[in-house]
This record gives sequence, C-alpha cells and structure tokens, in this order.
Amino acid sequence: MQDRQHLVLKAEHRLVGTVLAFDFGEKRVGVAVGDLGMGLAHPLATVSEGITKRRFDTITKLIEEWKPVQLVVGLPTYADGKDHELTRLSRRFARRLEGRFGISIKLVDERYTSITASVKLREAGIKGKKQKLILDQVAAQQILQSYFDS
Repeated sequence: MQDRQHLVLKAEHRLVGTVLAFDFGEKRVGVAVGDLGMGLAHPLATVSEGITKRRFDTITKLIEEWKPVQLVVGLPTYADGKDHELTRLSRRFARRLEGRFGISIKLVDERYTSITASVKLREAGIKGKKQKLILDQVAAQQILQSYFDS
C-alpha cells in the first residue's frame, strides 16, 4: 500500500485520483466511485456478503481494481445529528478500512441519502425489487457527491 502513497499526486495540497465511497449497512454495503479532479460520483457495486471476511474480500478486489487515494464512509445519525447504533458500526467499518488498506478515510453525513436515492430511482422508473438491487450503491453515490460538493 505504500507504493500507492507515492503515486498520489498533490496539486495545491489536494489529493488527485480516484475515491471510493461506502454506504455501510449490516446486510449490504453500497459502493460508489468518483474522481477528485472531476468531482463526479457514480454508483459502482453492492456488496451483499454478510460474513465480514467475504465482505472485505470483495472490498479488497474493488480497491485493487480502482486504486483509490481516498475512501469516504457515510455516517448515519438521527435527524437531529445524534448518534445511534449504526453510527457506531459505520465508524467501526471506517476504522477497519483504514487499518486494512492504509488509505485515508473521510466520514460524511449521510442523513437522508437512502431516501434521496430511492426517489431518484423511482423517477427513473426503477421500483420495488429492482430498486433494492442498486439502492445502496446509489446512496453511496449520494454520499460521495456530497463529499465532492463540500
């Protein structure tokens, strides 16, 4: 992973390169990809493995393929900003990513991203079970776009 750090270019003290974002859930993890230079996020994958080892094996393959310079993890909270159980689990997931891959993590407020993603999919004519297959990766896209826009 140290080689990746040497490949990271810095322009005006900002990283340049690919970013992967994660919408963590206990059953599924949505993944989105984007480029810091372009600032556009795209849905990438939904990791459905429930067993932690298999989940991280799949994430490892994505990281090897995309070689991100930054990882973003959505941080869910109640509407008033207070933490709940999934907040704790998302922070733990972020720490595991950083520890395993040695890539800097940014936590991003993800309130309402799943609702926004569902509305966008419905507007595109994707409903019901079809929506369930891609909802998490579209939520991850919302998280990453929020990071780029901030």
